[in-house]
Amino acid sequence: MTVAPRNGEVSYWWADIGAPRQRAPLPGSTTADVCIIGAGFSGLWTAYHLKRARPTLEVVLLEREFAGFGASGRNGGWLTDRFAAPSSQIEAVHGHDAALALRQGMAATVDEVVAICAEQEIEADIRRTGVLQVARGEAQAKRLHAAWVEEQRWLPASKGTVELGCEETRARVNVAGATLGLWSPNGVRIHPAKLARGLAAVVERQGVKVYEGTTVEEAGPGYARTDRGTVSSPVVLNCLEGFMRTLHGQRRTRLPLNSAMIVTAPLPESVWEQMGWSGAELLGDFAHAYIYAQRTADGRVALGGRGVPYRYGSRIDRRGRTQARTIGSLIAALHDHFPPTATVPIEHAWCGVLGVARDWFPSVAFDRGTGLGSAGGYVGNGVGTAHLAGRTLCELVLEADTELTRLPWVNHRERKWEPEPLRWTGVQLVYALYRLADRHERSGLDQTSVLARAADLIAGR
Repeated sequence: MTVAPRNGEVSYWWADIGAPRQRAPLPGSTTADVCIIGAGFSGLWTAYHLKRARPTLEVVLLEREFAGFGASGRNGGWLTDRFAAPSSQIEAVHGHDAALALRQGMAATVDEVVAICAEQEIEADIRRTGVLQVARGEAQAKRLHAAWVEEQRWLPASKGTVELGCEETRARVNVAGATLGLWSPNGVRIHPAKLARGLAAVVERQGVKVYEGTTVEEAGPGYARTDRGTVSSPVVLNCLEGFMRTLHGQRRTRLPLNSAMIVTAPLPESVWEQMGWSGAELLGDFAHAYIYAQRTADGRVALGGRGVPYRYGSRIDRRGRTQARTIGSLIAALHDHFPPTATVPIEHAWCGVLGVARDWFPSVAFDRGTGLGSAGGYVGNGVGTAHLAGRTLCELVLEADTELTRLPWVNHRERKWEPEPLRWTGVQLVYALYRLADRHERSGLDQTSVLARAADLIAGR
């Protein structure tokens, strides 16, 4: 008899270590030098770097649930140098040097997060074994090779990235049907909830006032109004990422795109041997509706992908609960990539939202005149990008003129998403086209499907 997996409960990561006891809410109206909205990785890293740079600052961090409740505690545990917007797109607008500087900033941030975790004694199952992306079929192989050729233009930021043949790829991880691989050394497996919990404890020790169970309803120049009182501050930073729609007037700023995950029971060593996954490489593929996976520290496979991509009206899930058909599609993807897992129980499933800007371009912004700032739009690459955003917001707030404050994503102008029902219709159409494109390519198509190209045009990617 098959037992249904646990569903929701925020995520497996939080169920694994136990959801934290909520910190006290804002006790009433107060003042601060800096008020940060959202205690995910963006808000936590911003607070960390502000207090490290200027310990006397009064920093208040406001969170509706608990630190790490959103994408920061639900993601696939990939700490990488990936930035959502392609370097070629950045180069076309800002030039080669600016695009390279952003690539180098992302590469450096991986090392910095690992170093800070060691320094602050944050135990987050950190293991640096790189990222392996595989191609399954000719169309995916052509996209992979094109990505490899493009990577060579960005040395030294992409140094160490190599293309692997069929045998080399399967020697690393034996993914069924894999014909080509792209391996990058700049990837670190993490346990996201452990990182969020540890970082929240660190900023509290620094003197940041973290108020949980506090809903921010509206923010503007000089204030953040909550259900518990108002924080008056000359600097107000919005770090809500996929939850930005919860603020008054922000429903169309970032699209909360949904992603879902499953995790297996611990696998027997015999199954790991059949899969050939002896390391802890982060694993993805070159499908349009792609998967992402990691081998957890306790010997499970955690695998994610798109389920229901978007809920009408920018609605957000209830504590990570996902649909049965999404769970079914992820289980099918797991078994398709790794047939030896067919007899392994699935123990947990969950989902969460990530923030997407209308042009799919992340941004960090700060207006010295109003004191308002924001960061987000990471499109699923938030573990690394959020740290770079936190460092950059810190320097913008402190009015520093550095390499970080001159990066091309700083003060990038975003436009609004379309109103409903256009927004919902467009997203559903895009992901339906991606799924059809994958189906056509799996049937033997030797080049990228025109359906995927149409989806890219509709999405504005």
